[in-house]
Amino acid sequence: MYTLLPEQPADADEVENLYDLTFAPGRTALSSYRLRDGVPALAELSRVARDEAGIVAGAIRFWPVRIGHGGDSALLLGPVAVHPTRQGEGLGGLLIWEGLDAARAAGWARVLLVGDAPYYRRFGFNVLNFIEFPPPTNPDRVMGQELQPGAFAGVSGLVRRFID
Repeated sequence: MYTLLPEQPADADEVENLYDLTFAPGRTALSSYRLRDGVPALAELSRVARDEAGIVAGAIRFWPVRIGHGGDSALLLGPVAVHPTRQGEGLGGLLIWEGLDAARAAGWARVLLVGDAPYYRRFGFNVLNFIEFPPPTNPDRVMGQELQPGAFAGVSGLVRRFID
């Protein structure tokens, strides 16, 4: 059993330790991290899952980004991580569903991610060939989901930091 709570500033070290544990060293060198530089995660959407003992078992963060010259806003989902001893229990899916529901309720229209299509398709994500992430990003891993019908209509181009 897990308790999902909005991430608080006091959770930051535990969440970063979880990300360090679950992702390869050098994760912060990925191009998606350049989109996060100097931009705070959206606290109202980011979640921490704690187990019965109060230990962080999983976490998900969302970041605002802009798409193309028009500057259409979107959410960047990720990272989402589950402690290795808790993987396979459905916690990652719970975090994703909870995060998407919160984003929809908050009025966001679209969400992007860079990830494995076979995993993320089950949550309603599709590969987007009209959206570009900064290099080096494999275009087959650029995925998105409309949280509001028609949210990607007329939206295309390079994803950039929200504050640029």
